[in-house]
Amino acid sequence: MKLLINVSDVEAKTDNATGGNTSMKIARYLAHGQISYGAVEGDSVKELSSSPFEDYTITDHTHKISEVQLLAPCEPTKVLAIGLNYSSHLHDRPAPVEPMVFYKTPTSVIGPGELIIRPKGTEKLDAEAELVIVIKDRCHKLTKANAMEHVLGYTCGNDVSARDWQRDDRNWWRAKSSDTFSPAGPWIETEIDPHNVRVTGRINGTEVQSETTSYLIFDIPTIMEFVTEYVTLEAGDMIYTGTPGEPQEMHDGDVCEIEVEGIGLLSNPIKLEG
Repeated sequence: MKLLINVSDVEAKTDNATGGNTSMKIARYLAHGQISYGAVEGDSVKELSSSPFEDYTITDHTHKISEVQLLAPCEPTKVLAIGLNYSSHLHDRPAPVEPMVFYKTPTSVIGPGELIIRPKGTEKLDAEAELVIVIKDRCHKLTKANAMEHVLGYTCGNDVSARDWQRDDRNWWRAKSSDTFSPAGPWIETEIDPHNVRVTGRINGTEVQSETTSYLIFDIPTIMEFVTEYVTLEAGDMIYTGTPGEPQEMHDGDVCEIEVEGIGLLSNPIKLEG
């Protein structure tokens, strides 16, 4: 996807207070022992002067993407996720009457290329392809009318799920939040139409999920209004918006790919614990 950058905006600071963003891909990466944010342009990344959640400029300090380690695209204080948000994922279950929200721990977040560890104790570990919202600033009590002003952008996510623990435990604490269970990346795309992009999941190159976000039961403004009625969101927090269809199991040695139209591809290998 061609990256559109307004030259005047490159030379000026981004006005996060008013919600103005140019269309860009923002990566978080490790280079020469330093973690930075940068604007992705083709096969290169240009370092930002600060985080994308503050006023920043795009500097001339450039790396080839192949020469840096891409990390999870942000460091959330909290990660929320929405269950049963596509009709195709309901099967014989009734549709929820309000967003079905649960937490995933920040320590479960990993970046592109990092190992998803399949714990020895689980009998079935599934991938869930999802569009992920990245929150721009501290927000509370939003409405559907103003919710989108508080979105920095979107990334690809995998809501890794241990199905037997999800079924048998009294809650989903380990089924959804074990270490490595929240892959995200490869970067944040600030300008897409989140209401109609295709979300695709593949295991070892075979497509196992594919549907557009136009089929979300609860759209993004509805989710954000509902969540912020009770929980204050902070800059960098993430919301996984739900998965379509029938997720498939991941085994030791598999490679799982999550692709979201207009964003890119998130790829993670799977390894059995120990």
